[in-house]
Formats: sequence, C-alpha cells, structure tokens
Amino acid sequence: MTSTADASSNYRDLRDQLDSMTTEAFRPELAEIDQLATLEIARIMNGEDATVPTAVAAQLPLIAAAIDDIADRMSRGGRLVYAGAGTAGRLGVLDASECPPTFNTDPSEVVGLIAGGPTAMVTSIEGAEDSRELAAADLETLSLTPDDTVVGVSASGRTPYAVGAVEHARARGALTVGLSCNAGSPLAAAADHGIEVVVGPELLTGSTRLKSGTAQKIVLNMLSTITMIRLGKTYGNLMVDVRASNEKLRARSRRIVALATGAPDEDIERALAATDGEVKNAILTILGEVDAPTAARLLKESSGHLRAALATAAD
Repeated sequence: MTSTADASSNYRDLRDQLDSMTTEAFRPELAEIDQLATLEIARIMNGEDATVPTAVAAQLPLIAAAIDDIADRMSRGGRLVYAGAGTAGRLGVLDASECPPTFNTDPSEVVGLIAGGPTAMVTSIEGAEDSRELAAADLETLSLTPDDTVVGVSASGRTPYAVGAVEHARARGALTVGLSCNAGSPLAAAADHGIEVVVGPELLTGSTRLKSGTAQKIVLNMLSTITMIRLGKTYGNLMVDVRASNEKLRARSRRIVALATGAPDEDIERALAATDGEVKNAILTILGEVDAPTAARLLKESSGHLRAALATAAD
C-alpha cells in the first residue's frame, strides 16, 4: 500500500516533470484570454495552429526515415500498430480505422491501441495511461514479430503506456517509433525512430488536444499515407485500392478509373463489373488491354503495384 509520504513524493516528482515540459508551460500573456471577444480568441487560436506545420517540417527527415523502415517491414507482411493514451490514443485509433476504407487494408494490418481499451475512446479510464504493464499485455495479444512496427504516441513523451509499448515491442524485435511533442523525451529515447514535434506551449495550459494533437494527426497521416504509397496502394495521387463500401465510394471508384484511364463510361462499367469492383484491376484491364484474370495475376506478381503490372502487360 502506498504511504502518504510516498504519494506526496510521487506527486512532487510528476509536478516537476510537468513543469519542465514545453507542452505544459504557462503563458502569462494569455492569462486573461477569457476576457477577450470571441473573434479575437479565434484569431489567436488560428495563429497558434498555423505554427504547427513548421514544427512538423523540422522533423521531416526523421519522419521519412521511419516511413521507409515501416514500409519495408509491411511489404514482408508486417503490421503497423499505434499505442497511446487519451487524445494520442484516440488519434492512433482514428488513423488505423481509416486505412481499410481508404487503402483496402485488412483491419489487422493497421491497428490502434488505446490505454483502457475501446471504452477509452469516449470515456476517460483513470490510471490506464500510467501502466507500462497494460501496454505490454495489450501488445502480447498481437504476438509481435520483427516485421511489425509499434508507434508510441504521447504529447508529453513520458506517458508510461506509450513508453511501455515501445519498450515491449523493441524487446520483441519489432521496429519502434516514438512520436512526442517535447524535446529530449523518454519516448523518443526508447524508440528506434524518435520524432519530436515541438509545437510549444498550448493556448490552454497543458491542453495537448490542441497544437500537440494537431501535430500528431499530421504525422500519423504521413506515416500511414506515405507507407501505403510506398506499398503500391495508389497510382499517382489516386486511391486505386479504395474499398467501395457505400454509394459515395462506388461513385468515387468510377471517377478514379475515369481519371486514370480517360475511358468512356461504358468501358469503365464493363471493367468494374469484370473485376468485381476492384479499381486497380479495372484500370489494368483498360490501360493494359488484358482480361480480368490476367490483371489479377499481373497484380499478384507485382505485389499489388499497378505501375509494375502495367509495365509487364506492355512487354
């Protein structure tokens, strides 16, 4: 049982840590922001958000290096796993959930873990973020391999759940990335790739759902999107692996085939019907002038890369 003295000491240690973090810094110039007109507050907030891309730009070489390593492992069948608590965890779950409809990935290929489980997406789970052991237990269910990548996400860079996830994954031989918004963070130090997007103090002291959250969303967008580009999930800037699961996406599928091929509507409908609605295959039947079974074979042989399949079809 924790004594009162131990609890007091732990509190002081945590307070000292928070005092040293850029993301937690108090901004006296904004101490009376609640007295300002709504439009003026909006202008200040908008100006704050405008600084985030510059902070991300400073980390682009590190982000690119991480992406190349992630894509290399995923090309061998590895998975991309995000792990975080609170806002950081929710952003990871969001990014993972958007990959199946956007890139036709299996839900097991890009996974989002949040401290406290799915309930924590909408309800705060007290104490979950403080447990390295919980992160290890969550990752154990995935049976990590050296081809997998675990991205720990934490604005502070000290959240035990995120740090514990990276430490556990690294011990299992998986690639690790630590994404934080403070320089010199334990999370970055624990990872193979440390990415620290230092956005500075928040508009509301310590509210890292603001600039820090925006920065994390930008970087997570990059990690997943550019990895999928490297894996051949796009053709130019067209989402040729999009899953047509509703009317909007079915219309988008037809538009993508039209943009890629310039073919008339009747040819597009015929190609999509022959390929069971698979956009990439339909494009290959039109541009490569092959039938649907041949298109499927060429894409399999090229590991799903449409440009490579088209080059083979032209030979």
